[in-house]
Amino acid sequence: MNQVITIGREFGSGGKELARKLADEMGFAYYDDEIVNEIVKRTNFSEDYIHMIVEKRPVLYHPFHAGVRFFSHADPHVERSQQIASAQYAIIHEMAEKSPCVVVGRCADYILRENTPYRIFVCSDMESKMRRYRADEDPNDRISDKELFRQIRRVNKDRAQYYHLYTGLRWGDRENYELCINTSHMDIDAAVPHIAELARTFFATATGQESGEEA
Repeated sequence: MNQVITIGREFGSGGKELARKLADEMGFAYYDDEIVNEIVKRTNFSEDYIHMIVEKRPVLYHPFHAGVRFFSHADPHVERSQQIASAQYAIIHEMAEKSPCVVVGRCADYILRENTPYRIFVCSDMESKMRRYRADEDPNDRISDKELFRQIRRVNKDRAQYYHLYTGLRWGDRENYELCINTSHMDIDAAVPHIAELARTFFATATGQESGEEA
């Protein structure tokens, strides 16, 4: 079984940056938008439509279950949502089977729970979220602080709803993760080697437990 790190993250927390740098530090494959690209290849849906379903308006009434077909519904939107969810479920499993990897978002911590992943959740305060967003913002598309505040809250609300809808669990609940990181006052570059060491220790311990060795 390959080693897997999953990264749940609040919008603006720097979770994607941390995930990519952690993958480089560990020598793992990195999967984020690659998952959506693969869904596009396997379905007839556009990339924009898939992003809308998996990030903003998911429609699903049961959590993910291996080998179980989602119930049928007369609403085509529900059918399409379920088709995308099924493809995402299969793709994430296939990626985890290929090699050790870091997977960002998309309920990967729940989907890959039988792989005993090292589950990380990344958060930060609103001020640092806004500051991080401004650092990468196109000056031509600048929005007001009030609009940005609302956008950040909306995206994170959507992510929480998406996670709960697909897993039945509460997004960001510390009991669902091995490590919760607040990046508000953190140098991500400096922190990554330490996070990698924690992950290696976790995998070594998990392997020992699976083989029957004493922890």
